[in-house]
Amino acid sequence: MTFLKTKTILGALLVAASTASSAQTLLNVSYDVAREFYKDYNTAFVAHYKKTTGKDIKIDQSHAGSSAQARAVADGLDADVVTMNTTTDIEFLANAGVVAKDWAKRFPNNASPTTSTMLFLTRNGNPKGIKDWDDLIKPGVQVVVVNPKTGGNGRYAYLAAWGYVKKKGGSDAQAAEFVGKLFKNVPILARGGRDATTAFLQRNIGDVLITFESEVVSIDREFGAGKATAVYPSISVLAENPVAVVERTVAKKGTGELAKAYLDYLYSDEAQEIAARHAMRPRSEAVLKKNAATFKPLQLFTVQELFGSLSDAQKVHFNDGGQFDKLYTPGAK
Repeated sequence: MTFLKTKTILGALLVAASTASSAQTLLNVSYDVAREFYKDYNTAFVAHYKKTTGKDIKIDQSHAGSSAQARAVADGLDADVVTMNTTTDIEFLANAGVVAKDWAKRFPNNASPTTSTMLFLTRNGNPKGIKDWDDLIKPGVQVVVVNPKTGGNGRYAYLAAWGYVKKKGGSDAQAAEFVGKLFKNVPILARGGRDATTAFLQRNIGDVLITFESEVVSIDREFGAGKATAVYPSISVLAENPVAVVERTVAKKGTGELAKAYLDYLYSDEAQEIAARHAMRPRSEAVLKKNAATFKPLQLFTVQELFGSLSDAQKVHFNDGGQFDKLYTPGAK
């Protein structure tokens, strides 16, 4: 009897081990400030997938500056999916043959299930009286921003500042002068969005942080409400958060169907609600309307409207020797 019981227990353990090892694992390589959103989304998706297919799955996450993440995937990191904050990072992977050339047509809304925008976070109570972009170039105001060459957060901050001048009727020369003044007020360039938040809140660097709207909710949850004050500028940029299946990896691992299901579900009502809770602007008009209190109205312009495309902006502004390199000299005041 004891032998039979032991045999039964061993058999059960072997079945459990076999089930665990056969559960498909998906790696989502993403950008810094999306970590809390994907933590909640993954829980919802795993439950949804189990309910609809009966299969157990495991989702692993990797977060850092978006461009650094794209380079890691191009260099061999086996992501099944990439969820970025700039289309240029996925176009880079498409050009490297890692994702499909027509990735933007594989999912709705230019393969961008959510959007965001750039706003300011100031010290609690906004002691420097920051109201709009003009305040960021004043003497004595220190601005924390992500390096535009390593993160989409930084590129959108730069383009939002440039676009602010253009939308007010300014010329490219005036925009360049304005952005140059802004970066003279930047004491350090952070590697990614979370690095910028840490510099601002934990190392107490700077008077204002330029970051994604979604980072505000994350900061309140992680550091406690009241640590910083959100300021909505009069004009900002619409930032799309694009996604893609990494064809190279899913072909090797046989995870293509799971990867597609994972990205498809981002457009579901449940996922759009989770996005809204994390202050990522949902594509669903119904969910957006329901969360109108979270998403304050401001004048948004698209990258296409002023820069042609993010790829065009990349060539002109962020490639080596581009406009950013001409405007920013490390340590210069």
